[in-house]
Amino acid sequence: MKYYVWIVLLCFSMSCANKKQEEKTSKEPVSKKVRLMTLDPGHFHAALVQKTMYDQVDPNIYVFAPDGPEVRDFLSKIESYNSREKAPTQWNVKVSLSDDYLSEMLEKKPGNVMVVAGKNSKKIDYILAAVKAGLNVYADKPLVINPDGFKKLKEAFKIAKENKVLIYDIMTERFESTTALQKLFSTLPDVFGDLEGGTPSDPAISKESVHHFFKYVSGKPLVRPAWFFDVNEEGEGIVDVTTHLVDLVQWEAFPDQIIDSANIEMLSARRWPTILNLEQFKKVTGLETFPEYLKKDIKDGKLHVYCNGEMIYKINGKHAKVSVIWNYQAPEGTGDTHYSIMRGTKSNLIIKQGEEEKFKPTLYVEAKKTEGFGDALNKVLSTDVESEFPGTTAEKIGDNIWKIKVPEVFKIGHEAHFAQVTENYLKYLEEGKLPDWELPNMITKYYTTIEAYKKAIHN
Repeated sequence: MKYYVWIVLLCFSMSCANKKQEEKTSKEPVSKKVRLMTLDPGHFHAALVQKTMYDQVDPNIYVFAPDGPEVRDFLSKIESYNSREKAPTQWNVKVSLSDDYLSEMLEKKPGNVMVVAGKNSKKIDYILAAVKAGLNVYADKPLVINPDGFKKLKEAFKIAKENKVLIYDIMTERFESTTALQKLFSTLPDVFGDLEGGTPSDPAISKESVHHFFKYVSGKPLVRPAWFFDVNEEGEGIVDVTTHLVDLVQWEAFPDQIIDSANIEMLSARRWPTILNLEQFKKVTGLETFPEYLKKDIKDGKLHVYCNGEMIYKINGKHAKVSVIWNYQAPEGTGDTHYSIMRGTKSNLIIKQGEEEKFKPTLYVEAKKTEGFGDALNKVLSTDVESEFPGTTAEKIGDNIWKIKVPEVFKIGHEAHFAQVTENYLKYLEEGKLPDWELPNMITKYYTTIEAYKKAIHN
């Protein structure tokens, strides 16, 4: 009972705080506004979508979910955004809690865009139901975690096209400044040359992401639901975080190009567990014991989570490598990290995020021939790079290595990238279509992760 009282009070508080804003916007034609419906928000990314207000989005947001700690955490985060001192949001949350939350959302349909971030096992069924009902979808990755889900995804895209609605997954990493610069430099032949073909042991493009179960989000320790550690619900690491990395391989190596899944050849894939003891599990979930559904993954009293994975594959004839690693907790003063290299005929473009970089992503350009390279680098910095990232410079730190120095204005955090992706999605909704390459490349992206999963579990 106390949980229902808490939710009623919270929603009343949020409604009162935003009453004036609601009255102000109610005169606008509702049909011209994007109206968000958040379904079963089981992951904190659902709240990050609404950490910012958008002119195109109605301030009334509709939440359909089962009662429990996950929806309460979502509501608490929205309330914190509404009540913060600097640039507070003005969301007016309308909450419907029931066991039949999906059917209730489809029956009432108060919005035109479904936002979903939660249990990955259920996500594709939510998406399929939404597009059948004529709703647009804005979904956290991954959209699918197994071969059956991939079949449903292809069906969902087909139905979405027939019903003239859009499915879009939230690819925040495209907006990280060093990644965007790595892509930009790879398109400049005077500095990069052409992307090499690479080999399985020395790929043309590699990406590695290191994540941590215990971390801070919006300044507070992140409490993860216990099901996050169940690969049947969350998906194995090789189909989860790798979605971002496979997306970046496609987006950087073949910008604005349609990539057919027939041009993907999975060469090798493997997976391995991160092992948590009960104390670590308690700290990150708040639970005193392992739930019954995790018993299948417990050996010698410790939880084995298959969240780590690696794949080596060929894409359009180029060798690529993607790997994801999960540790329990980052060392003090650090966080999630990223490593990437693109090998060109004239230079390598390398992103590092280690101790030397103070755990901040940093781009390096490594020349293969130094004669005249500095002049070529300075020329593109003053032209192509200046037009997109003004103020960016290069510092020579070795005989053939330059560190790219990006102005602080471009170094916004992971949480802020959600607003950038959302603005993109809102633009596509207004236009009524995605870029020509985006949809086929989404299918190819998930084809790649699922092929890796199939190969890894049979190794």
